[in-house]
Amino acid sequence: MKKDVEYKSARMLAIYDDLLRGKHLTKADLCDRFQITMRSAQRDLELVRYFLAEQGLPQELVYDRKDHSYHLARSTPSGLTNSEILAVCKILLESRSMVKEEMIPILDKLIDCCVPDESKRAVQELLANEKFLFVEPHHGKTILPGLWDLGQAIQQHKVLEIEYQKLKGNEVVHRTIEPVGLMFSEYYFYLVGFIQDIDRKEAFENPDDLFPTIYRVDRILSFRETGDHFHPAYTGRFQEGEFRKRVQFMFGGKLETVRFRYTGPSIEAVLDRLPTAKIIQEDDEGWIVEAEVFGKGIDMWLKSQGTYIQTIVGG
Repeated sequence: MKKDVEYKSARMLAIYDDLLRGKHLTKADLCDRFQITMRSAQRDLELVRYFLAEQGLPQELVYDRKDHSYHLARSTPSGLTNSEILAVCKILLESRSMVKEEMIPILDKLIDCCVPDESKRAVQELLANEKFLFVEPHHGKTILPGLWDLGQAIQQHKVLEIEYQKLKGNEVVHRTIEPVGLMFSEYYFYLVGFIQDIDRKEAFENPDDLFPTIYRVDRILSFRETGDHFHPAYTGRFQEGEFRKRVQFMFGGKLETVRFRYTGPSIEAVLDRLPTAKIIQEDDEGWIVEAEVFGKGIDMWLKSQGTYIQTIVGG
């Protein structure tokens, strides 16, 4: 009797292990493997179903009518759907944020890990043309190796020394910074930080600017931890979400309020581009909009709208 119980327990564990490994099991397979009757095989599968429900596990035993087999499926899907993974891949491709040797493996891993086998080919075909014609950012540099280290320095409040190549004239400068944010915008990743020990009158166009400086990650030639930590005041801590609402094209500068008249076809596009924007007035010809923004980036965007921006009034 004891041996029978032990054998049945071992059989149940073997069946459950096969199911966990993603195998599809038929009652006929179980009968041949364990030398049991069809009725015993059915009872074993029902015990597995009862165990899953009793333990509250996020799995259920599913019967596939096509091949008359049983397999495990998640009762509450935690992975990405086909539509979700397709959307994520399309956004990544459109971002052009990495060189091809970094971008393509990420896409392939996402498809391999998140898309069911029966849908992989369809998703791959939908992305194939864009992957083949993918245009890399002009800087041609890999950015992934240091991205996690920068994120950890931000999280752990570590002071960094960076060697940075400026956009104008390619001048290389050395800075000691307190990193407070890592952001992505308009094709590039950016490190946001406060500079230590610098003559603000000499280095900044606006010495009274209390907001952090923005560095393009691909232009950081090297960085290292100094071993020092900084202690940001909680009340004045940098918030990436709030900063993003007010900065355009990642150009920092003075915080100001702009007001302009827009007569273009899509006020929704304006409100999406400027998350702090509010419609002050509306008539048959257009809208007067007010927004709180940082620095010179807003000037670039306003000029890009051509005749759709008819007047600009300082807030």
